[in-house]
Amino acid sequence: MRALGVIWALGRTLALATTLMLTLAAPGRAAETIRLAVQKTGTFSWELAAIRASGLDKEADLALEVTELASTEAGKIAMRAGSADIILSDWLWVSRERALGAKLTFYPYSSALGAVMVPASSPIKTLADLKGRKLAVAGGAIDKSWLLLQARMKQDGIDLKSEATIAYGAPPLIAAKALDGEMEASLNFWNFCAQLEAKGFRRLAGIEEILPKLGAKGAVSAVGYVFDESWAASHKDAVARFIAMTRKAKQLLVTSDAAWDKIAPLTGTNDVTLLKTYRERYRDGIPRRSIAEEEQDARVLYRVLAETGGRDLVGPAAELDPGTFYHAVPGD
Repeated sequence: MRALGVIWALGRTLALATTLMLTLAAPGRAAETIRLAVQKTGTFSWELAAIRASGLDKEADLALEVTELASTEAGKIAMRAGSADIILSDWLWVSRERALGAKLTFYPYSSALGAVMVPASSPIKTLADLKGRKLAVAGGAIDKSWLLLQARMKQDGIDLKSEATIAYGAPPLIAAKALDGEMEASLNFWNFCAQLEAKGFRRLAGIEEILPKLGAKGAVSAVGYVFDESWAASHKDAVARFIAMTRKAKQLLVTSDAAWDKIAPLTGTNDVTLLKTYRERYRDGIPRRSIAEEEQDARVLYRVLAETGGRDLVGPAAELDPGTFYHAVPGD
């Protein structure tokens, strides 16, 4: 299955490259600048390290101007202020912003999602066993993974929010509580789950595993490159080159363990087991479906999230805004 996904992704990259062949052939042209606002500790910085180390930015005739930020919220502020051309965020936020008048658009970056983690020796064997337990949740009461987990459990007649003891906190704090044994289970972002996995914790269930029960037909990219619709229209070739470049970088990180040598210092660890887990989970999260398939499943999950999280989460729109997903080439 992964081999088929790689072939599909390579095909999409080839289509983008073909579309741009004449543009890139123009002699004496200065590299076009794209301003990126990147969370310093995020995985986008890993991808950028691979791009620069392999010269993919020069090959794409792009000058990447990177501003490192402390959080994803800071990236959203940069986008609103017009000081960044591209950030990483999720389609739910993009759709909400569109409903409020900001015409942003989204292109898939990663389908890697969080997971419910338990100690290796835990008696908790299924999600139903979380009933009556202490569960730590990263990201707060309207975190998307948490809302999706609640929606899934309600299908089995379990109101996890009221039938378990819930503690919210920042991802590093939740990971620390799990390691200290303060909580019986935790729901955290994928990279923190990888840390627990490397320490011997067991994945009770990945959020991606429950999506089919909620109506999704495949892996859905939770995070993507986000940019303004009008900016994309006036920089269409640059956006296409950017997307083709990032696709090549992802394929490099799928096929080359050596490429990860440039990334290792950015992960904050030299633990061989953890680095291997990071590599495997990152690769698992590389999007391998068409934009049309991604968008169709996002519409389904949007309705689930809107019902569970309400207006506080999705804003005034009951449906995913039609322009939320960006199509780089025909048939993408």
